[in-house]
Amino acid sequence: MFDPALVKPAIAESFRKLSPRAQLRNPVMFVVWVGSVLTTLLGIQAVYGQGEAPAGFIFAISAWLWFTVLFANFAEALAEGRGKAQAATLRHSRRNVMAKKLDHPRREAEITVIDSASLRRGDLVLIEAGEIVPADAEVLEGVASVDESAITGESAPVIRESGGDFSAITGGTRVLSDWLIARVTANPGEAFLDRMIAMVEGAKRKKTPNEIALTILLVALTLVFLMATVTLLPYSMYGVNAAQSGSPVSITVLVALLVCLIPTTIGGLLSAIGVAGMSRMMQANVIATSGRAVEAAGDVDVLLLDKTGTITLGNRQASAFLPAPGVTESELADVAQMASLADETPEGRSIVVLAKEKFALRGRELHDAHFIHFTAQARMSGVNIGERQIRKGSADAVRSHVEAMGGQYQQGVADLVDQIGRRGGTPLVVADGQRVMGVVELKDIVKGGIKERFAELRVMGIKTVMITGDNRLTAAAIAAEAGVDDFLAEARPEDKLKLIRSHQTEGRLVAMTGDGTNDAPALAQADVAVAMNSGTQAAKEAGNMVDLDSNPTKLIEIVETGKQMLMTRGALTTFSVANDVAKYFAIIPAAFAVTYPQLKVLDVMHLYSPASAILSAVIFNAVVIIALIPLALKGVKYRALGADALLRRNLLIYGLGGLVVPFVGIKLIDVVLGLIGVA
Repeated sequence: MFDPALVKPAIAESFRKLSPRAQLRNPVMFVVWVGSVLTTLLGIQAVYGQGEAPAGFIFAISAWLWFTVLFANFAEALAEGRGKAQAATLRHSRRNVMAKKLDHPRREAEITVIDSASLRRGDLVLIEAGEIVPADAEVLEGVASVDESAITGESAPVIRESGGDFSAITGGTRVLSDWLIARVTANPGEAFLDRMIAMVEGAKRKKTPNEIALTILLVALTLVFLMATVTLLPYSMYGVNAAQSGSPVSITVLVALLVCLIPTTIGGLLSAIGVAGMSRMMQANVIATSGRAVEAAGDVDVLLLDKTGTITLGNRQASAFLPAPGVTESELADVAQMASLADETPEGRSIVVLAKEKFALRGRELHDAHFIHFTAQARMSGVNIGERQIRKGSADAVRSHVEAMGGQYQQGVADLVDQIGRRGGTPLVVADGQRVMGVVELKDIVKGGIKERFAELRVMGIKTVMITGDNRLTAAAIAAEAGVDDFLAEARPEDKLKLIRSHQTEGRLVAMTGDGTNDAPALAQADVAVAMNSGTQAAKEAGNMVDLDSNPTKLIEIVETGKQMLMTRGALTTFSVANDVAKYFAIIPAAFAVTYPQLKVLDVMHLYSPASAILSAVIFNAVVIIALIPLALKGVKYRALGADALLRRNLLIYGLGGLVVPFVGIKLIDVVLGLIGVA
């Protein structure tokens, strides 16, 4: 976080941000900036013997007010610097290369070699092995292996092909094998990588609704304290005239009082918290196309999650051997393993492994064996060993095969098939010639730990909904095992869209992931829509986030990151408002001790002198911003708590801490100032 490569530019940027135009974007810190200018002018006036207070005191106050502004600028600049460092890495992967432009989508078409910066949306390009993809495009013809490590950080290449959900290619990636003909989908400066860089740098970051609302609250508090502070000057003048002694409170002290009472801590860190939220998303390899999406992720009430690859591993695995009447489990396992020896599918491999684990059955050499591979028409696979025919496949296909050979399909096997279906599994019936041996149960395995994650989300008030194309029986079984709150079975694109709208009608915020063109309508409707980087261009354009890792489970991490940003903002706001109370007890008695001696009772800290009390409060007000920068950038530690528990925790830690820490900090600074004789 405090790498010199980031800190040095941030320090320089802190001074550049001192311009009035830059400060006007943050009303609270603009008030501090005006106070700094005013006290500087008062200090210069005091040098020439016309000051309201000693020049040294005024300049000390002025210096620490400038430090307050600089520290707030530094927090924002450091957060932006982290984003710029990430953007520099992305920019390095963006290259201006030569592109092979085609006049029609065929490989034998006429080729014109042009600069990639000259490509426009709709242009056709040919990319061959070893070449850099010149622009964001959609594959029209060909299949190729593509290295996307420059974008995703993953070294393993991916397959890109036409006509499916893996047809989008990103400019700056490299084709490793074969060739592709693609249509350019973005003009120069509008490509995915360009948008990533702009968002990561924070160049186009707009304030989110919650951030705007909090800014309005901070401005309102600032105006209230400003009016209250302004009225103190005539009150003190009246007190002096009435008592015929003492002197009215100085403008320098009033400025110090105003700066210490307005919420400068959260005002100085608010922008840094927002920028850091975007940066944390980038560290998770997620590009948010708007800050609003990051914030919305923290307010999500409903998560729509695909079953395959998100809740389950995605590959059905053999989980049990269920023998037919009169057959032992080991006999069924032996025959099922022989039928699967040449089956390279995940299901076939899992049958071989399960037989080996349960009965120590290992692959054996089968002489005179002819393997029968699975086809969509036959819906069976197996092996012929001489006259012996071993088959495994769907219940209907194996039943027809057995009956055609003169065998009988037992009712007990049919019952087993029905039981597996009700449990949400997939039955594979195994036959040895005319004899049905039993059923192998395949299950789409629920990911380890996913049920606990869903329980945490439930505590936070987030509803999880599983979306699957499976029938209702299968969907219900997997939903129960995974611990989701609800499910949508046999889901079509219009069903997803209808479900999202129904939840939004109830006032809920909905998050979902998708990668295909058919997911685009639902992604466009969702409040937080995470498109997979491996997905289609339509999905990426419909979503407001892109997961570079194309990992559907990332949605849960995205919600947690959004929650963490909101928790951080709430915690620091609580701390900022609470610590104003301590500064009140430090400055008010010191500022008015001469005019109103009765206020001496409020001097609970027994500070060294009025000047020391005021200067100590101003110093603490500046230093606390620097002390809280790590918390603002890293975020408070995420905990899966409900809103009530989270509020109690914030009030206990940051509310009580905001009351106690300033008393201790101001007293320590006062002691040091007293020892060195500054005030």
